[in-house]
Amino acid sequence: MEPDPDRFESRRSTVYGQRGVVATSQPLAAQAGLSTMEDGGNAFDAAVATAAALNVVEPTSTGLGGDVFALYRTADGEVGAMRSCGHAPADATIDNVRQAVADDPETDADEPSEATMPDTGPHTVTVPGTARGWEVTAERFGEKSLSELLQPAIRYATEGYPVSELIAGAWSHAEELFTDDNAREAYLFDGESPDVGQTATLPRLGESLQQIADRGADVVYEGEIAEQIAEEVQSHGGFMTVDDLAEFEPEFPDPVSTTYNGTEVYELPPNNQGLIALEALNVAEEIGAGDNPLDSPERVHAFAEAMKVAFEDGHHYITDPEYEDHPPLGSKEWARDRAELIGDTANHDVTFGVPDANAEDADTVLLCTADDAGNVVAYINSRFAGFGSGLVAGDTGIALQNRGSSFSLDPDHPNSLAPGKRPFHTLIPALADFAPEGDREDWAAFGVMGGYMQPQGHLQVISNVVDYGLPLQAALDRPRWRYREDGSLAVEPQFDGHTAGKLVRKGHEVQTLPPSLFGGAQIVRSEDGTLSAATEPRKDGNAVGY
Repeated sequence: MEPDPDRFESRRSTVYGQRGVVATSQPLAAQAGLSTMEDGGNAFDAAVATAAALNVVEPTSTGLGGDVFALYRTADGEVGAMRSCGHAPADATIDNVRQAVADDPETDADEPSEATMPDTGPHTVTVPGTARGWEVTAERFGEKSLSELLQPAIRYATEGYPVSELIAGAWSHAEELFTDDNAREAYLFDGESPDVGQTATLPRLGESLQQIADRGADVVYEGEIAEQIAEEVQSHGGFMTVDDLAEFEPEFPDPVSTTYNGTEVYELPPNNQGLIALEALNVAEEIGAGDNPLDSPERVHAFAEAMKVAFEDGHHYITDPEYEDHPPLGSKEWARDRAELIGDTANHDVTFGVPDANAEDADTVLLCTADDAGNVVAYINSRFAGFGSGLVAGDTGIALQNRGSSFSLDPDHPNSLAPGKRPFHTLIPALADFAPEGDREDWAAFGVMGGYMQPQGHLQVISNVVDYGLPLQAALDRPRWRYREDGSLAVEPQFDGHTAGKLVRKGHEVQTLPPSLFGGAQIVRSEDGTLSAATEPRKDGNAVGY
């Protein structure tokens, strides 16, 4: 029977553990993280081991050719963020890319002035941050070496693993995306994507992982792998060089946060979209969105209108902070002013303000881990859209991301392309402190996948837990809504007709979309020493504990 990712009814329960918990989108990867903790690693070790395994067992959504981010709370109480996000090449000026796009016979641009940023291809490849992000996570916070943490991923890549249902479906897109022989040989089997349950091996990717295990992440940025990445991009007309790769380093920015009805929520600052989630929470609190009954259309309306305002602001202002400043989008004062735009009916004067239309339904992988020492980690790893740019670097098996498609070739756009600039980034892991004022320890790491669904999912999950006291699994299983780029309000099929009908009467253009477009989610919680975790059936997710 053909797997149907848009039909699900959850019968899961929240998972509990004494020593450690892991939640992610693929069972084999979750097991890799849990085994790492059973073998003496902590939650940070488990995060890296799980992320590396996902590169192999869910290559349709993540890979070494992408970026990685983290929000964490350490055992000694430090709350921090890690951003390992690559930049545009030094020669990737607007004029150079416009000319290159116009010279490409496969594009519609006859003149450089007509060129727009492509969705895929060499100009969408930014420096991949994943390898150095994994390495710095292990070195700063872990108990194990990066080499040890990569072993489950290497074993899956070289010895093989059975492909799970939803991943098999997503893998089929590679048949059209990959046109070069090296890409097709790395990810297709006799020219075809694998079937459900088929044993897949990725030996080229396994060899690259082994090189990183033996020689460290520098091999990706200064060694043989770096040379193949640069050569691959340049051979297709792009501008990436080994120097661009060599100068990259992860950073540890201060998280941004706000309180929502007594819970402190932490997000990543720009160039990530975390401030959109915080503004939406602040506006929702200001208008009392969480005071409405859980199943009421009034609740959906209030939260969706708060989200709409936050998107308009975030998509106008958020970019690489080294290039543009932004107003205090995450402040209570800003929210009070913006809340005045919200009434009992939909405000159609507020626009989505899209910085990148490709990001609306982009997908990724998220994992969350926690251990009995008090470490809590949200970790997110992606190459943006599926297999990314369509380029695979030489014989490395590393598919390169297309995050650069988020740039604009309009010099007046907030996310205009510039050498060394980082694009607007949708990826946002999150943390919540449910008891910021008391003596209790009650922390959660969480996230929702899927482009612009991410801040909307954060808003809904936090409300489900904070406003309505739902258990973790129930909080993830609740049917979701999402505000769309075209101004419509999408709801899952599980919404009843009464809710949808009343939202229409409030002026919303309501459409019902399949569950796969509302993002998978993961959450772990450390509550006074009790560990719990939840995931959901919108993906092949698994939550495990011991």
